[in-house]
Amino acid sequence: MIGKSLKVKGTITGHEDLYVDGEIEGTVELEENSLTVGPNGNVSADVKARDITVLGRLTGNVKAGERIEIRKTGSLEGDLTTSRIVIEDGAVFRGSIDIVKADGGSAGSRAGVKPQTVAKPNGGGSE
Repeated sequence: MIGKSLKVKGTITGHEDLYVDGEIEGTVELEENSLTVGPNGNVSADVKARDITVLGRLTGNVKAGERIEIRKTGSLEGDLTTSRIVIEDGAVFRGSIDIVKADGGSAGSRAGVKPQTVAKPNGGGSE
C-alpha cells in the first residue's frame, strides 16, 4: 500500500497486489497482480497489471491482462488495452480502448473515445 502522504517517482515492479492512495510518477509493472488507485490516489504512469481498478486519478497508457474498471469517482486519461472493461456512470475517461482476446490476440475491436467538435452550419451557411 502507498498511503495518502507518500509520493513515489520511478519504476515499481513486483509480484503483489498494490493499493495506491498517494502519488506515483513513472512506471508500474505488476503483470500477474492487481493495481487499485484509491480515491485519493494520483498516478501519472504507464501501467501494466492483470487487473486495474481506478477510484482516483490515473494518467498514462494502461495495459491490463484481464480487466480495467473505472469507478464513478475515478478518472483515467490515456490509451487502454484490455480484454474486459467496466466504466461506471459518472466516471471520467479520455483516450482510446483496444479490446484484445484473453489469450493476447486482437479481437478486432478498437474504439476511439476522443472528444470531438463538429461544426456544420445548419442551412445556408458558407464553408
